[in-house]
Amino acid sequence: MIREAPRIETERLVLRGWRKQDFRPWFDILQEGAVGRFLGGTGTTLEDVWRRLSGAAGSWPMLGFGGWAVTARDDGALIGNVGLFNAWRDFEPQFGEEPEMGWIFSTRTHGQGLASEAAHVALAWAEASLEPTPIWAIIAPENHSSFRLAERLGFERVAETLYNNEPTAVLRRPAWLPAAAAAATAAATR
Repeated sequence: MIREAPRIETERLVLRGWRKQDFRPWFDILQEGAVGRFLGGTGTTLEDVWRRLSGAAGSWPMLGFGGWAVTARDDGALIGNVGLFNAWRDFEPQFGEEPEMGWIFSTRTHGQGLASEAAHVALAWAEASLEPTPIWAIIAPENHSSFRLAERLGFERVAETLYNNEPTAVLRRPAWLPAAAAAATAAATR
């Protein structure tokens, strides 16, 4: 089982494990109005943010997957997060045993494709490292940018619910084929 976040680099980003010194910059990002309004009715107090950060880091040794701090490759600045986690959300449909995926990025990065870049490499890592499983996501109905990204990632809307008294869309991405089966399928279709 994977016990810590692997470091993944792209042309513009570094996905790495969370560090204690990420706490205040992450808190500042979650205070941005265009970011905080889509957090599902959850708070963004110092305590809430510390729990989010700790949960993202702590999932790795417990589950073999978790969250990554996303930094700009050129200057190392924290710009967001992406990851897989189990949140055990208290609504239907229940999907606590199957991973949920989430992404949150600073407003200074919006419109640059950075969330897409990070989410695609996180999913590529999952498909190469985990057993095939559906992946879930929740998105605030007015978060159109996240819906567009989720669609590009292969998520489909499966339900509408209330989460923390806020309307919330529930999305699901189907399980992928095991690597060997995917390779055989690709070879057969050539």
